[in-house]
Amino acid sequence: MSSQSSNEAVLVAERVSKQVISPEGGLTILSNVGFTIFSGESVAITGASGAGKSTLLALLAGLDLPSEGRIWLNGNELTALDEDGRARIRAASVGFVFQSFHLVPSLNALENVMLPLELSGAEGSRKKALDIIEQVGLSERWSHYPAQLSGGEKQRVAIARAFATQPAVLFADEPTGNLDSRTGERIMDLMFELNRSSSTTLVLVTHDQSLADRCDRKIELDAGLLVSDSKAAA
Repeated sequence: MSSQSSNEAVLVAERVSKQVISPEGGLTILSNVGFTIFSGESVAITGASGAGKSTLLALLAGLDLPSEGRIWLNGNELTALDEDGRARIRAASVGFVFQSFHLVPSLNALENVMLPLELSGAEGSRKKALDIIEQVGLSERWSHYPAQLSGGEKQRVAIARAFATQPAVLFADEPTGNLDSRTGERIMDLMFELNRSSSTTLVLVTHDQSLADRCDRKIELDAGLLVSDSKAAA
């Protein structure tokens, strides 16, 4: 577990609700959810399928806006910004790891990791990308394309890409969902190791309780309501 957490708030959700219109009428996905996540914490967002976990993740990352309430990411009020403004904050502050990897198939592993560095205008993007590829144990595979990599290797590339820009927050949505349990465990070891060695805050959506138990804190949703917010036992 992370020992890096500080008193600096990196994510704040204030009375956040999300409603959508369905064929049956209005549907409430999240209702009056609020919490603060601090720099360096590892936080699991848990709950049954349909509880609102992925919707909450999208709102916290500024990929969508709540129907009501306000959200701050790294000191910026996302709910006061337009899509371009939110995209700028994401580019500067956020990394993503998804269940389905989202690698660019026409780019090799190194090029996939270099992509966010080049988009952000970072100096020495090739060296930085090679360094983090070595950290995730893929030095021998950097020239391989996604189709030539196993599921575990693809997720290592995705994690390297997410951490490459040293984001303030890394959002992971069921990152081990497409992996067998042993590979998934190795991938999570790697994510927690990188969370510890950097100042990145880890926010993880998972239905896997053993994975949630490894985080500093668990936020549990049930039918769109926040029903529990607990610190891990020391």
